[in-house]
Amino acid sequence: MAWMSDLVRDHTDLDGDDLVWLQLLMADWQIVADLSFADLVMWLPDRDGRGFWAVAQMRPTTGPTALVDDVVGDFVEAGQRPLLDGALRHRKLLREGDPEWRDDVPVRVESIPVQRGGRVIGVIARSTNLLGVRTPSRLELSYLETASDLTRMIAGGQFPVAGQRSANADSPRVGDGFVRVEADGRVRYASPNALSVFRRLGHRGDLVGVNLADLTRALVPPRRRPDEETLSAVLGGRAHRDAEVATDAVAIILRTIPLRPYGDHVGALILLRDVTDLRRRDRELVTKDATIREIHHRVKNNLQTVAALLRLQARRIDEPAARAALGEAVRRVGSIAIVHETLSQVVEENVDFDQVAERLLRMVIDVSAAGERITVRATGAFGTIPSEVATPLAMVVTELLQNAVEHGFGALDDPEASGSGRRGRAAGGRPAAGRRRGRRPRASGGVRPRRGQRSRAHHRADARRVRARGPAGARSP
Repeated sequence: MAWMSDLVRDHTDLDGDDLVWLQLLMADWQIVADLSFADLVMWLPDRDGRGFWAVAQMRPTTGPTALVDDVVGDFVEAGQRPLLDGALRHRKLLREGDPEWRDDVPVRVESIPVQRGGRVIGVIARSTNLLGVRTPSRLELSYLETASDLTRMIAGGQFPVAGQRSANADSPRVGDGFVRVEADGRVRYASPNALSVFRRLGHRGDLVGVNLADLTRALVPPRRRPDEETLSAVLGGRAHRDAEVATDAVAIILRTIPLRPYGDHVGALILLRDVTDLRRRDRELVTKDATIREIHHRVKNNLQTVAALLRLQARRIDEPAARAALGEAVRRVGSIAIVHETLSQVVEENVDFDQVAERLLRMVIDVSAAGERITVRATGAFGTIPSEVATPLAMVVTELLQNAVEHGFGALDDPEASGSGRRGRAAGGRPAAGRRRGRRPRASGGVRPRRGQRSRAHHRADARRVRARGPAGARSP
């Protein structure tokens, strides 16, 4: 599928600001499609004047589609669609007198010029499946009237509102709850779903004729609603933005789009959505994340306690081999504790292993017999890795560093210990990127004297030769 930005760049003479304007319109035109019960296709004129390119398409969720196929990327020659040519030339909405027949389905087609900065940059073709037209009721009539206002605003360059694109992933849709308010903020029409939302807030009467801002103030405590200026602007229909109000039992998102089809403010479209279940799940996720971090914190504390007991026991043993074995156990337990401590400080189940590797390097050097004579240096980067890989990798790095420190020195006067990490290459020789199958992080640890020393010892191992099994039995890097 061709991307709109690619089609705009390759086939039109629109600039970056025009593209941003179109993207703002695309962000909100699902509302126009649902209110119109119609499909929308954005056609942009070719830079050479040969015709139009279809760069975007939207189907309604409130009715049947009139376009079975995806037309994005299609090209229509000039003169083949007179409505497109007429809307571009005359800068006004045009409608066919008789419906088109597409696959035995009657379709009414309209063209809406998209104006920006005093010039038409595109044309929206609105296609309505007449077989799916429902019997008009107050709901359908209110939808169509509001859709007509929005299309006139598009043709006049007043919609979308620059800089007011909704960034809320939970933003309400037309079917969630629809309210049409007058210019003074009083409700002109409310859909059954919108009425149900306010019933859950505690309202027992009808909404028609009620000032929505005053009603919300009476139902929602001040601590659970926006400031007075925002509340009045949103529920009064004067600002294009989102807001959230809630009681102890119900949470609601509201979105307002002011309507100015002829330049003057005539009212607003307000969409509502009950997000009580979503907020409850969000709280559960926050609680779950906090619980996981607390578990990692307690595991870290327990491991540090075990390491301290092993260290205490090692001091009471005279046998050198037994003391060395307990010392190795202390370092291994400590390396696992470092991983859990890192996991207890982040929300994601991923670990910045660079920090872990640096702490492991310092820990191994600190507890070594020659620690006070060793200069520590770390180079390279492991990056972020999943937690199920971090623990075995930490143990591997600890073993490498521990072996390097124990067997790499001898009688050196000024030794240097270095630890380095880098990403390996995936199977087949291709560079690894992200968490792809086959990626093998490499780890190396070494000790060497500074330049000028009489001897040199170096220990290196490649993590490709050491693999740990994950929880499901699969091999982990």
